[in-house]
Amino acid sequence: MRTTTNRGLQPNVLGTFDTIVMAVAGSAPAYSLAATTAVLFGAVGLAGPAALLYCAIPMLGIVLAYARLGRIDVNAGAGYSWVGRTLHPFLGFLSGWALVFAATVFMVAGSLPAGSLTLSLIDADLAANTPLAAAVGAGWFLMMLLVVLGGARLTVRAQLVMSGVEMLILLGFVLAAVAHRGRATAFDWSWFALDNFHGPEGFAAGALIAAFYYWGWDVTSNLSEETRDSRRTAGLAALVGVGFVFLLFEAFTVAVNVLLSAEEIRAAGPNVLAVLGQEIWPGVGGKLLVVAVLLSTVATLETTLLQVTRSLFAMGRDRTLPAALGLVHRRWNTPWVAIAAVGGAALLMFCAAAAAGSVQRILSDAVAAIGLQIAFYYGLAGIAAVVAYKAVLFRSVRNLVLGGLWPLLGSAFMLWAFAESLGELSRTALTIGLGGLLLGVVPLLVYWRKGSDYYRPARLDAVRALAAAEGSTPATRPRTGTRDKNYATDF
Repeated sequence: MRTTTNRGLQPNVLGTFDTIVMAVAGSAPAYSLAATTAVLFGAVGLAGPAALLYCAIPMLGIVLAYARLGRIDVNAGAGYSWVGRTLHPFLGFLSGWALVFAATVFMVAGSLPAGSLTLSLIDADLAANTPLAAAVGAGWFLMMLLVVLGGARLTVRAQLVMSGVEMLILLGFVLAAVAHRGRATAFDWSWFALDNFHGPEGFAAGALIAAFYYWGWDVTSNLSEETRDSRRTAGLAALVGVGFVFLLFEAFTVAVNVLLSAEEIRAAGPNVLAVLGQEIWPGVGGKLLVVAVLLSTVATLETTLLQVTRSLFAMGRDRTLPAALGLVHRRWNTPWVAIAAVGGAALLMFCAAAAAGSVQRILSDAVAAIGLQIAFYYGLAGIAAVVAYKAVLFRSVRNLVLGGLWPLLGSAFMLWAFAESLGELSRTALTIGLGGLLLGVVPLLVYWRKGSDYYRPARLDAVRALAAAEGSTPATRPRTGTRDKNYATDF
C-alpha cells in the first residue's frame, strides 16, 4: 500500500462504534427521508414501504459481498480494487469512477438542501432562493472539507456529535408518530405488497430511488485502512448500519403515508419532514425535524467526502489517475490533494446549480442519476465477491447462501434496476448518470496506455488470501492488554 510519498493513511484511528456511526451517517437517515420521500412517492405512490423493503433484501446481499471482500483485501479503494482483481481492471476502474462521480454530484445534491434548510430556520421565503441556497450550502460544504482535511480523528468526533443529536430527534419522532391520533389515511398492509407497482418499470424506478436511501454505508470499506481490525469491523459496521436505517426509513415512510395526504406530500417536496413534524407536534415539531435534516445533511457530506477522497487516494496510489492524488499530508495523514481536487470540482458544480432552477428539480434529477451509478458499482461488487470465493462456496450451506446466492441476488437486482430504469428517467438524469460513467473511459485509456501496474493485477482469491491472513498478525490489531488512545470511542 505505497503512496507517492511512501506515507499511508493513519491506521487504528476508528474503533468499532465509530465505524457503525459512520455507516449510519453515510446513509443519512434524515436527509434521505427529506430529499427522497416525495420523489419516491411520485414514482410508486403509497408503495414506498414496499420499495424500501424489497430493495433492502438484495442490498443486504451487497453488504455481505463487501464484508467478505473486505476480509481478504483491505484497501481504501474498496470496490475499485476488488472488482479490478476479480473481474477485470477496466471494470474495476469504472466501478471506482462511478463512486467518485456519484459522490461529487452528491456534494451539490446534498449541500443545496443544507443551504435551503438553514435559510428556512431564518425566513421561510429565503429557502426558495436557489442561488442563495447554493451559497449557504457551499459554506457548509467547505466547513466539512476542512474537517475531513484535519484527519480521521477530528472527523469521527464531529460525526459523533452531529449523528448523535440527529438520532435522538428521529427516534423521538418515531415514538411520537406512533402515539399520534390524527391521520390522513388508514394504515394498510398492502403498502408492503408487490402488486402496488405499475409493472416492472415502476418497480425498477422505485428500487433505484430506494437504493439512494441506503447508499453510503460502504464508507466503512473506504475507511478500512484507518480502522482497527478492519477485516472484521468494516463488514460488521455496515451490516448493523443498514439494519438500523432500514427500520428508520420504514417507520418514517409509513408515518408519512398515514399522517399526510398525497397533495401535502407532493407540495412539500424536500420539506416533507418539516410538514410531518408540524403535523405531529405543531409549532415546534417542524423546526426540530429541520434541525435533524440539517445535521444529517452535513454529516453525510462528511462521510461522502471521506469516500470519494479515499477512492481518489487509492487511484492516485495505483497511478490510474494523477499520482499527486496519492499524496498524504505529513501532519494530518489525509490525502490532501484528493480533498482539494474534490473541493474545486464541487465548487464549480455549485456555480452551475445556482443557475439551474429549483432545488426540488435538481434533487430529483441528481437522485436518479446517482441511483444509476450506485446500482452499477454495487452490482459489480456482488459478482466480484462470488468470483473471489468461488473455491469455497460449496463447502457448506452457509457459504453457499451468504457468500454466493445472496450476493448474486443483490448483484442481479442492482444491474436489473439499472437496465430497466433507463427508459423511465429524464434526459437530464440519463445525461448525468450515463455521461458520468462514459467520462471515466478517458482516464482509463490514458493510464492504461501509460502502463499502470493496476492493469496487471494479482488475482484476488479467498483461499490464498485467508491462508496468508491467518499466517500473519494483522497490522491493525493492537497488543493484547493495551488500549490505543487514538480511538474516539470503542466497544
